Amino acid sequence: MKMSSGTVFLAALWLGWISCGGHIPQTASPFLSDGRYDSEFPNRNVSHQLKDISESIKLLNSIAYYKSYVFPENSQIRPTEINPSTLKNNTTQQIYFSNTASGTGCIISNDGSKLLLLTCAHIIDFPDTIIKYQNSDNLKKEFVQSISFKEKQTNYASDLPSSGEFEVVASDENADIALLGQKFIDGQFHNIPVFSYPLGNAKDLEWGSFVYLLGFPRGYKMVTTGIVSDPNRGKDGSFLLDALFNRGFSGGIVLAIRDGVPNFEWVGIARSAAAEYDLKIKPPEHFDLTKYDDHLPYHGDFFVEQDVEIQYGITHIIPMENIRKFLSQNASKIRSAGYTLPQATNIDSDKSK
Repeated sequence: MKMSSGTVFLAALWLGWISCGGHIPQTASPFLSDGRYDSEFPNRNVSHQLKDISESIKLLNSIAYYKSYVFPENSQIRPTEINPSTLKNNTTQQIYFSNTASGTGCIISNDGSKLLLLTCAHIIDFPDTIIKYQNSDNLKKEFVQSISFKEKQTNYASDLPSSGEFEVVASDENADIALLGQKFIDGQFHNIPVFSYPLGNAKDLEWGSFVYLLGFPRGYKMVTTGIVSDPNRGKDGSFLLDALFNRGFSGGIVLAIRDGVPNFEWVGIARSAAAEYDLKIKPPEHFDLTKYDDHLPYHGDFFVEQDVEIQYGITHIIPMENIRKFLSQNASKIRSAGYTLPQATNIDSDKSK
């Protein structure tokens, strides 16, 4: 069979992920050896393996800093009319603010001086420009109320010997996958573990397949379990889980078990939960409760904030097939940035084709 240069490169790219400190599948009880992902509860203790795996996941925080220009209430400035002169002569005030997000990242490569961390793109995806429009009777977005420009963004992970600040190496907003990198002095990252279990195939999951999830909901490192529903709900192998999802779990890894523990395989990352959105009115961010008398009407400023209510028990997963595709498509960009992708022996078992 003739292979294209791209296919040869991809095979070479993944050859040997578990050859260095990896894990070889172990023989399970005969009744478990069917080559399928398990749907039964694990038949033995796996606390040690889960603890080791948890060392390769990190709490990721991202902060974007903005400078905002506010126009007078009755001004009629359109977006196309905004330039340095407009900002200097027509705005009433300048405001500085920041937007934050947190999630989970998994370290997939470490050569002692360079780390690669895989996560969800929406954790680090802040817009460069934010425009808010003035209210009007016809509700048309025509005249600008304020415009904000991103001046700086910081992405950092916890529990690292350096500052933990990462650069964005590659990102795909549609796939919601991002790869972050950090470089430091040789040997600085020598003792930081890398995820070393095989990459699985989400398309092999079935109704009721049993999985583990590891991540940082609300900033706490946690492990939980879930049951697969609606497997192969898309051509990419995406699926749903009944696992509980909280803010910070985005990017958390999903592990299935093939033919008994501890034969873990990485089958995807948590993306989001079902949610309902509403608007609520609140006082200023630094409102002083000691100066408020609840027996008297409040006459201060009001602000509108979007309130998100998570519908627990419906968690959306990005399948491993999409992660493979993302890394393959961005391989040259990753190398150009000075990083080395991990290698895997199980590329030939990818059934996503």
